[in-house]
Amino acid sequence: MTVPVAFFAVFFAYPVTAIVGRGLKAGGDWQFGRIGDVLARPDILDVLWFTTWQALASTALTLLIALPGAYVFARFDFPGKQVLRAVVTVPFVLPTVVVGTAFLALLGRGGLLDELWGVRLDTTVWAILLAHVFFNYAVVVRTVGGLWSQLDPRQEEAARVLGAGRFAAFRRVTLPALAPAVAAAALMVFLFTFTSFGVVQILGGPAYSTLEVEIYRQTAQLLDLPTAAVLTLVQFAAVGGILAVHAATVRRRERALKLVDPAQTSRRPRGVGQWALLGGVLLTALLLILLPLGVLVERSFDGADGADGAGGYGFGYYRALQSAGSGGSSTFLVPPLEAVGNSLRYALVATLIALVIGGLAAAALTRRAGRLVRGFDALLMLPLGVSAVTVGFGFLITLDKPPLDLRTSWILVPLAQALVGVPFVVRTMLPVLRAVDDRLREAAAVLGASPLRAWREVDLPLVRRAVLVAAGFAFAVSLGEFGATVFIARPDNPTLPVAVARLLGRSGELNYGQAMALSTILMLVCAVSLLLLERIRTDRSGEF
Repeated sequence: MTVPVAFFAVFFAYPVTAIVGRGLKAGGDWQFGRIGDVLARPDILDVLWFTTWQALASTALTLLIALPGAYVFARFDFPGKQVLRAVVTVPFVLPTVVVGTAFLALLGRGGLLDELWGVRLDTTVWAILLAHVFFNYAVVVRTVGGLWSQLDPRQEEAARVLGAGRFAAFRRVTLPALAPAVAAAALMVFLFTFTSFGVVQILGGPAYSTLEVEIYRQTAQLLDLPTAAVLTLVQFAAVGGILAVHAATVRRRERALKLVDPAQTSRRPRGVGQWALLGGVLLTALLLILLPLGVLVERSFDGADGADGAGGYGFGYYRALQSAGSGGSSTFLVPPLEAVGNSLRYALVATLIALVIGGLAAAALTRRAGRLVRGFDALLMLPLGVSAVTVGFGFLITLDKPPLDLRTSWILVPLAQALVGVPFVVRTMLPVLRAVDDRLREAAAVLGASPLRAWREVDLPLVRRAVLVAAGFAFAVSLGEFGATVFIARPDNPTLPVAVARLLGRSGELNYGQAMALSTILMLVCAVSLLLLERIRTDRSGEF
């Protein structure tokens, strides 16, 4: 556990503490009165209120739309089920800037709805809510559907034999069993939407700001570190509370239920009602997931030859990515297409770091127990909710002196990305490691194997596929990390999300088209990674 603890202490706790200290210290003394002063400001109260209510609304809307999908994946067996499962999971691994760009192409100025009916939803809360549902649909389907598929349907059937109606049997038998999973999914959706950054920044405009967006604005634009520090503490407290409740619900789900093989619970739909439900879920997947992504791809080709003076479809936007300053723009010091190579290199290094740190952490959590270990388990999830903007800015002001003078080093970006990848590695590997029979390790020790050799000879062969799945998730989330990378990526080495954000921040049809083209490239890389994961994973009941 020493290495993971040291890694998080140096590259997470230290930068976050330093940025908070700079904001709340004056003349060497803590100025805790600033907390009350900041939280009493009307503009900050508006940000807190919007952050909270949009997260609640996003969570409720996601549950409403995704729970039928969870039931379909849990109880129905139909052609193309595994492909559809992969399709609905793609948004979860997409970078937030790609999600924002896709919905901008669908709902924004010149988007599909604007062209067909003159309807624009960008800079409205509806665009934000729909994008959040798109992004988190898979969280509910995976978490709730995974458990639902392992619940014995004979319990509900027995209740109906005893006279209970269909709804009464569901309410009294199935719903109590599903409640921990529903609560866990709702908490994770609330966490992701409460800390939303890229989606709100792209679709919300200046009228809407979550805590994360406001921290970025106060830090990067206004240089108001005291306000940013207070908002960071508020977000940290909220995230800590959410993760504590989530951990309790997960433990309750693991202990309270007797589960069966998912293969025993699924069957082909029967009757008009079940076929209609399946059709409704397919239609939802088409409109909510495939339509925004399809429009994104279409916009990356539409009018692309306009750069050469002609209209129609073509590869003009993609060709423009090969040169810096296309169309007289000075957005980049290097051709935007170089961001593809930069992102792949950074993500590969970040994946390696996340596998090492996350693998060691998962192994330590498997072999130890107690409150301290449970607390460490919860701390590993904090990078998913704590302001990535704060972490990125903290890197710049802390890792600038020997022996950790990394501010000009390329490794800074993979380190920040690995912080987000580690929780996915731990959550993927931990259940598999806990399923390994301890007697196998004990036998290896009796035969003289060292702990390292026992892990290599016993654990690794059993968890090899889980390691590949963990690597895939770490690679996908590292590829799309934006909040911290936007601070620390050098202008001559931008990543794909940073390049997309820069292009969207400039006016002009060419910049907009190049943003669509880069987003399409990023989407395809993430989608291919996810589809490969679906082919190698064996346990389809986990949270991810």
